[in-house]
Amino acid sequence: MSSTVKKTAASMVAEAKTRVENLPPAKVADEVGSGEVLLVDIREAEERVQNGVIRGALHAPRGMLEFYADPSSPYHRAEFQPGRRIILHCASGGRSALAADTLAVLGYEDVAHLDGGLKAWKEQGLPVQEI
Repeated sequence: MSSTVKKTAASMVAEAKTRVENLPPAKVADEVGSGEVLLVDIREAEERVQNGVIRGALHAPRGMLEFYADPSSPYHRAEFQPGRRIILHCASGGRSALAADTLAVLGYEDVAHLDGGLKAWKEQGLPVQEI
């Protein structure tokens, strides 16, 4: 049995970042402040407890994102609308780049991700709420 990997996770993230909108923390903060964007935190619940959250972000763990976003899924969440501006974030930007790319495949047209994730957000001194 061959164990050759055709792509690495890092290469998949790099490719996704060429296809999605990569936003710096200040731009995400501006857009979230407008009140017209859906900010989605795709981290696991444990990460949110350990590192805090960006106020107002909807929690949608990466493993459920496609099901929450697909209107034909029994798990669909009304917050996910294909025409709505959606910004995804994770801890450091890899998972959110992949997730934004996936939402585009599902037909979402105005999707971006927080480049550098919550780590970059915190490094810029932007507020994080403990849960």
